[in-house]
Amino acid sequence: MRIVNILFLLVLLIGCKPKEQKEVEPIKTPNILFLAIDDLRPEIGAYGSDIAITPNLDKLANQGLLFNNAYCQEPICSPSRASIMTGARPETIKVIENFTYFRDLNPDILTLPQYFRENGYETTSTGKIYHNEKFGDAKLSWSRKPAYDKMTIEKSKTPGGYALVENQELFRKSTAEVIEKYGKNAPRNGLGKGPAYEIADVPDTFYEDGYNAELAIVTMKDMLEKNPDKPFFLGMGMKKPHLDWLVPKKYWDMYNPEDIKLTTQTSAPENGAAMGLHASFELRARYGIPKKGPISDEMARTLKHAYLASVSYVDAQIGKMIKALDEAGVRDNTIIIVWSDHGWHLGDMGIWGKATNYEIATRVPLIIWTPEMSKSVRGSKSNALVELVDIYPTITELAGLPLPKHLEGQSFVPLLTNPNKKWKSAAFTQFPTPALREWAANPLSKGMRETYFGPLIEEVEGRIKQQQGEKWNRDLYENYLMGYTMRTEQYRFMVWRDYRDPNAEPVFFELYDHKNDPSETKNIADENPKLVSKLLKQFNKGWKGNLADVKS
Repeated sequence: MRIVNILFLLVLLIGCKPKEQKEVEPIKTPNILFLAIDDLRPEIGAYGSDIAITPNLDKLANQGLLFNNAYCQEPICSPSRASIMTGARPETIKVIENFTYFRDLNPDILTLPQYFRENGYETTSTGKIYHNEKFGDAKLSWSRKPAYDKMTIEKSKTPGGYALVENQELFRKSTAEVIEKYGKNAPRNGLGKGPAYEIADVPDTFYEDGYNAELAIVTMKDMLEKNPDKPFFLGMGMKKPHLDWLVPKKYWDMYNPEDIKLTTQTSAPENGAAMGLHASFELRARYGIPKKGPISDEMARTLKHAYLASVSYVDAQIGKMIKALDEAGVRDNTIIIVWSDHGWHLGDMGIWGKATNYEIATRVPLIIWTPEMSKSVRGSKSNALVELVDIYPTITELAGLPLPKHLEGQSFVPLLTNPNKKWKSAAFTQFPTPALREWAANPLSKGMRETYFGPLIEEVEGRIKQQQGEKWNRDLYENYLMGYTMRTEQYRFMVWRDYRDPNAEPVFFELYDHKNDPSETKNIADENPKLVSKLLKQFNKGWKGNLADVKS
């Protein structure tokens, strides 16, 4: 009888096995849609902007997870992007300004797309992912070129990228005048620019972001056609809202100038570091912008209008890309992540541009969507402190790959299931002396002092000398002084010291209480010595000492 029972059970098991195999779906390797935006502060509807028209980004945030407190590692293009793409921090890879190529100093470092390429992915990008083509890392990061041969639209190559003839002429004239007066190397410093914005009735694809979005779409289709079973890592980089704000007229027309509110914080923080703010060099280099003195309210409103129009233009391109992903039928197997490399001052603290250690320049939008995300999480917002350097380990973990050992970020995958989980105790950002650096973060060149910026530099330098007194040392302040920022849940704590020596005595502290002063209007370091001492101990633990305990 026992033998009969055993045989009966075996028959049942054998009979069930094919049925079990049919019910188990094979796990697919996810695609990665990597969407980068240049110079976008959290000025979109999903982050509470009362004016930005960004339906596509808002929709993605409503479907995925938005991070309220995401921070870049350095608020300028090349260092921020090099950090994101290598998964290492600016000082580790020794990239703290725009003219250093990370491969020159880190020839063997494994970039994010390179790692995915080595693990069977087709990797490619359009637009701005790395800082520029020179630093694009094409040979190692990307397995193929974009599908230029599938494009039916010709790329515009007008002077300065302008659509209007009058602006093209202004660009030519401005460049020629600067070269004649200051020499052929002057444009390297960003001088000789055309107008800061343009309103032209042209199709989206006339300007670079529209073209690159279309290129990304046809490239995705080409990859799916040629390698349908191979996962892809597709980067699409949007240049706007970086200057110059050149966008089709229809996006400009979305906004009523009368509805555009200007910042009420037009002054530097009380008792803030005199070296902490620059003179808006990047904007002032544009044609028609005052080379010194305040920006009038009328001009400020126009400039903010141009920035907002650029944001809406970029939002539309991202919407087209995601729609194409849906139509291709691969959305349910694609991870989508949207990030900006740093924020931007729109007159806040009296300046225009990025390149400061304050909240407005370091806080960025960060949104992620994954196919496996639960309904309870979709549309949620996490207040956890996260950093752009965390993107590499996060995407890698989501793809089921082991983490490379060189990474200096922390995967925030646990937050995708529990957005309110206790997380990092601090995020870290840095930027070298904004007041005495060109907007590429390199020390002031002799040429810059000889241009129309000379008097402005002297004015800023005078304020630093007056504040710093005996601590003032030109070589230190221009070449080696770094502002290090630690952002905790409540505070922004800033330590100014010589970056050559981790044990150097700080020359200045800044402390801002975000619970009582979210706009960072007053430095309260001097009146809170005990708190400064406490935060300095936390700061000295570094990023490693402030990571989340994933076991808790």
